[in-house]
Amino acid sequence: MSLDPYYRDRLSLFDGFSNADRAAAGGALDEAFQERLIAYGDDGPWSPPIDVVITDEVVDGPHGAVPIRRYVPADPSGVALLWVHGGGFAAGTLDWPEAHVVSAELAARSAAEVVSVDYRLADGTTRYPVPLDDVLAVWEQLDDERSTVPGSRTAIGGASAGAALALAASLRSDRRADAVLLAYPFLHAVVPALPSDVLAEMAVLPDFMRFPTESIDWMVENYVGRLDDVPELALPGIVPVTPDRPPLSVLLSEFDDLRPSGELLVAASEAAGAPVRSRLEPGVLHGHLNRHPVAPGVSPSLDWLADGLRAVGNHAG
Repeated sequence: MSLDPYYRDRLSLFDGFSNADRAAAGGALDEAFQERLIAYGDDGPWSPPIDVVITDEVVDGPHGAVPIRRYVPADPSGVALLWVHGGGFAAGTLDWPEAHVVSAELAARSAAEVVSVDYRLADGTTRYPVPLDDVLAVWEQLDDERSTVPGSRTAIGGASAGAALALAASLRSDRRADAVLLAYPFLHAVVPALPSDVLAEMAVLPDFMRFPTESIDWMVENYVGRLDDVPELALPGIVPVTPDRPPLSVLLSEFDDLRPSGELLVAASEAAGAPVRSRLEPGVLHGHLNRHPVAPGVSPSLDWLADGLRAVGNHAG
C-alpha cells in the first residue's frame, strides 16, 4: 500500500519547515509552523453522537485529583472501557481527538461506557510512575463502580504512549481487565526498524512526523529519567507474556516507525498462546486516531475497536 492521498497531498504544507529549517530560523517560523499543523489536522467539523451523555468528573489519586471525562451511551451494554490518550507521555488532553472523539465514537458504536483519563504528563519533574499511578487510580475506581453491576465487564485501552500506560495498569493491578485494546502502541525503549519498502514510502514525510532513535530516546528519558535500566512497567512490551493474559486487540498504523513495537507484542502473545487479534490500518500514519472519523482509516479503526468491546459484552455472564 501507499500513503493515502488524503495525507500525502497535505505534506506540501510543510515545505521549508523541517527541523533544520526551523532551528536555523531561530523561532521565526514557529507561528507559521503551528498554523500549518492546524491546517494539516483540519478534517472539518465533528459533533459528538447525540445519544452519548458526556460529563466531566474528578477522581482522587495518590498524587491529587485526576480529571476524567465519562461517555455514557443511551442503552449501555454493561461494558466499561478506560481509555488513555497518547502524546509521548508529555502531551495530550481530554480534548484531543484521540481522547474526546475516540471515546465518544466508541461509546456510540459499541454501547460501552467509556472513561477518558487526563493523567499527569511527564515534564522533566513529573516522571514515571506518576502518570501510571493516575491511570491505575481511575482504573480501580471504575472497577469498583462496575463490581456492583451484575454481569458488567471492564476493559482498558489506549493509544501510543497511552497504550503503554493502559497495558502497564492492567499488569500492575490486581483487578483483571476483561479485555485490553491498544492503538499503535509504544511499548519498547528500543524499537526495531520497519521493512525497507515501508521506510522508502515514508521518506516523503517531514522529519518531525518520524520517530528516529533520538526521538524515542527523548520520550523514554523524559518519562523515566534515564535510558538504562528502564522499569518493565514503564514500557511494558518487555514483560513476558503468559497464556492467561486478557484478550488483546492491537491496532497498527501502516506508516509508523513505532509499528514494530506493536508487532512484537502481537508475536509474543501468539507465541505464548494468549488471546490476541490485530489489524494493520493501511495508508495511515502514527496517531491516525487523533483526527476526525471522516479522515481515511479512522472510522474503520474505530469500528474494529468497537467490535472488540462488543465481544467483551457478548461474553458477559
